[in-house]
Amino acid sequence: QVQLVESGGGTVQTGGSLRLSCVASGRTFSTNAMGWFRRAPGKEREFVAGISRNGDISTDYADSVKGRFTISRDNAKNMVYLEINSLKPEDTAVYYCARGIDYYNDYDVALRYDYEYDYWGQGTQVTVSP
Repeated sequence: QVQLVESGGGTVQTGGSLRLSCVASGRTFSTNAMGWFRRAPGKEREFVAGISRNGDISTDYADSVKGRFTISRDNAKNMVYLEINSLKPEDTAVYYCARGIDYYNDYDVALRYDYEYDYWGQGTQVTVSP
C-alpha cells in the first residue's frame, strides 16, 4: 500500500506564496511519476502539475499555473513539493498529491490525466483572499 500525506496549505492574500509538501510511504517512491491536482468549490478536480520519476527529465503544468507554480521532488526523502507563487483567488482549492501508475515507470514522463494516477492523498486546503 502507498500512503500520501500533503501539508503546507493555508490562507494567504492575493499575490502571496505557499509551499505544499507531500510525503510518500509504503513503497519505493523513486520509481513512479508524481503529480498535483486541485478541486475548487463546485468544480471538477483538475490537473495542476506533474513530474517524472526522475525530476530532471520532465515536468508538466496546467496553462493556468504555468510560470507561477513549480513542482519538484526529492527521491531520497520520498517527498514531492509544489511551490506556488503569485496566488490568485481562483487558486483557492483543495490540493491533492497523487502517484502515477506503474505502467508509465519505464517511460519516465510527467503525467497529466487523473486516470494515470492510482494513489491519492487526503488533500490540503489553499485559500486565497482578495
